[in-house]
This record gives sequence, C-alpha cells and structure tokens, in this order.
Amino acid sequence: MADTVQTVLGKVNVTELGRVLTHEHVAVDFADFYTPPPSTLEPFLNKPMKLHNMGWVRQYPYSHMNNIKFNDTESAYAVLEDLKLFHQFGGNTIVENSSHGLKRSIGLMKTLMEKTNVNIIAGTGFYVAKTQDQGTLNSSVENLYDIIMSEMTEGCQKFPETKAGFIGEVGTSSPIEDFEKRSIKATALAQSQLGCPVSFHPGRDSSIPIEIMRIYQEAGGDSKKAVMSHLDRTFTNKEALLEFSDDTNCYCQFDLFGTECSFYQLNPIVDMISDAQRVNYVQLLRDEGKIRRVLLSHDIHTKHRLLNYGGHGYSHLFNNVLPKFRIRRFSEEEIDTLTITNPKDWLLF
Repeated sequence: MADTVQTVLGKVNVTELGRVLTHEHVAVDFADFYTPPPSTLEPFLNKPMKLHNMGWVRQYPYSHMNNIKFNDTESAYAVLEDLKLFHQFGGNTIVENSSHGLKRSIGLMKTLMEKTNVNIIAGTGFYVAKTQDQGTLNSSVENLYDIIMSEMTEGCQKFPETKAGFIGEVGTSSPIEDFEKRSIKATALAQSQLGCPVSFHPGRDSSIPIEIMRIYQEAGGDSKKAVMSHLDRTFTNKEALLEFSDDTNCYCQFDLFGTECSFYQLNPIVDMISDAQRVNYVQLLRDEGKIRRVLLSHDIHTKHRLLNYGGHGYSHLFNNVLPKFRIRRFSEEEIDTLTITNPKDWLLF
C-alpha cells in the first residue's frame, strides 16, 4: 500500500492522482469572518447575488452573507458543476482543506467524488481558535492528538468508514493563540508517528510562518512533509520568501490564484498580489533551484469564485495560469513538477 493515497472513497494508486489542486474547499462555513462593508454599500451587499452587484461582492467578498455561506444546497450544486469542468480540463484530484472549525462536509465530498470522478482527499486537525467551541478550546495536546490520530487511522467523526488523508488546514491567528500552539504540537506528534502530510494556515503577518514551523519542528514534525499555505498574502518581498524557504525546507504554497482584487479585506494594510505576481514568485523559486518545494492552488471558499457565479472556478489554474508559465518559458517537465510530482510526493506516506 506504499504507493497509495487515502481519498474519501478509499485508497487510490498514486498514478491516479494526476494533476492536483492542493488547497481547496468544496464546503465550508466562513460566517465567523463576516466583515461589515462601507455603510454606503451595505444596501447593495444585502441583496441577492446578481450581475448588478457582483462587482461589489468581488471587492468586499466577506461582506455578503450568502457569499460566505459556502455550505448550502446552491453552493453544493455549483461546486458539482465546477468539478465536472475541472475534470474535463485535465484536473484529477482536490485536496480539501476544511478541518475542524470549518464544518467540513465529508458526505458531500463522497458524493462529489462519485459523480465527477475527481479524487477528493479530506483533512483533519483544527482551524483557528476563533472557529472552535469552548470544549475544543480547552482540549489538551493529548486530546487533540487523539482526534487527529483516530481520523487518520480509523475513521472520521460521523463518517467512521472514511479516513482523512492529511492533517490540515491547521490554522493559526496573529499572534498565535494558546489553543493554536497546542494544535500545532498535536499535529507534529501525529505527523512524526505517521509520516503523513500536513498543511498550515498562517496568521496574516509575515512573522507567523516561521513561528509555526519552529513550534512544529520542536515538537517533532518533519518540515519536508509540511505545507505553508497562503504565502501570496503573507510575504510581501522576495527576500523574506527565500529566507523562509531556506530556513524551513517546507513546501511553499501559492494558493490564491484567481484572486485578482488588490484590496485584501481580511488584512487591508496588505495589497493582495495578482496572478502575474504569483507566477513571478514561483519563477523566483524555480530559478533558485527550489521548484521541488512549490505547490499551487486557488483556495476557493466563497461562492463568487465559482463559475456559476461568474468566477474563475477550479479549472482556472489549468486554463489561464499554466499558459502564463509557458510564456515565462517553464518547460512541460517543470509544469508537471508543480502540478503532479510535488503534490504526489507530499501526499504519499
């Protein structure tokens, strides 16, 4: 079984993974992150999502409650249609990063995999403290470890027949809260025992990724099996990215492809970069001999980014971004490294 990966419908051979998106969601509750819009726009963002107000929704995605309700019937249908096209355009596997706190839907993951033939890999572990109930917030490292180990080796809560295939996304705030530190340590203990892949969500400050990796490695976690997500909204200069890569040797993930609005509502003091700038960062890492430590994705978690709502969809990377890599003279072997080889190496354990 050494060459297999755990999906929500059982193990598949690594050769069946194909092209992989390593950080996506098919159902998630993001209501905790609702952000009031400017008062002048509130009347427009209180209305149903239609063509006439989608410009405002794209600018203020977390100010429209229906947009961040990514776990209802209409979003499930839109995700289904989107994944059918994802498969048609050459996508094979989705790594679903909805951990405890984000109200993951393993039942929907299984249905989607059955209907689309897209492999879906479920995560375990714990998102940021803000999304947890009081009982979970009071849990010890040992309690958190037990839940992670059980879901990786026996079966997930409410779906005992389905195992998780990785730990993630493991969330932190800025600064990192006590619960989140315990969550990282529990993750490291499980990872060191299983040798499994891990995905981290860093708080929105450039100092957080290195602090996460310090806590994780000191607790025994293997940096080479860890992914640091959302670096395209965390590091604002090339030097910081290269220093982080040298110091940690983890996977550097650029997973906000398709987000082209420079106003980053969850951290307005930081300008969100464009897809062209994301390609620049990947090119920098390629030129520095670090292409084997890079992963790509979209982190779709709101309706407005789905095709049914006028968004880019899960196939954006293949249809619109990889051609940009080719213009930048990435070879087909290098593109396969980014979308096939690196995800496979990360997921295998």
